[in-house]
Amino acid sequence: MYGPTDLKKNTLVTIDGQPYKVVEYSQKVMGRGGSIVNVKVKNLITGALLPKTFKGQEKIEPAEVTTKKVQYLYNDGEKFYFMDPESFEQYELQKDMVGESKDFMKEGDEMEIQFYNGTPINLVLPKNLWLKVTYTETAVKGDTTSSVMKDATLETGVVVKVPAFIKEGDIVSVDTDTYEYRERKK
Repeated sequence: MYGPTDLKKNTLVTIDGQPYKVVEYSQKVMGRGGSIVNVKVKNLITGALLPKTFKGQEKIEPAEVTTKKVQYLYNDGEKFYFMDPESFEQYELQKDMVGESKDFMKEGDEMEIQFYNGTPINLVLPKNLWLKVTYTETAVKGDTTSSVMKDATLETGVVVKVPAFIKEGDIVSVDTDTYEYRERKK
């Protein structure tokens, strides 16, 4: 069982017999040690967003979810197709279930799908991914400090801010939650 303060972003919980993922979290500490936790949760079956408030010592049930490693195959605009590399079983996820994860996916990549009662409900990307820079402006000579940021298009088509010294062809690590540049591959 979870307490309200255990609920962080991406935590999976069961509410009214349905699996939910925490998408926003904020905590308000009240006087005398009490606290209120406000979360926004997404129903992993229907996709509905729901605001919830938990107080003090309430108990929240974790969602019984299984996870399988899969390989991303392709998408047809509406559905994304994945394959279990061991059993070769294929799974399809709707576009809205994949969400913003599509910004970091390329064919052949390994990721995980979470299942609830045998039904695929959620796609999980690695926290950080290495991607190649396919386009970025050339830095102005003398303006190569790491505090100056510029746009860079990565091989998946997503645009992120990178330091001025990054150039086309560099491989960079990007945080898949925040879209932030982490480091350049040496």
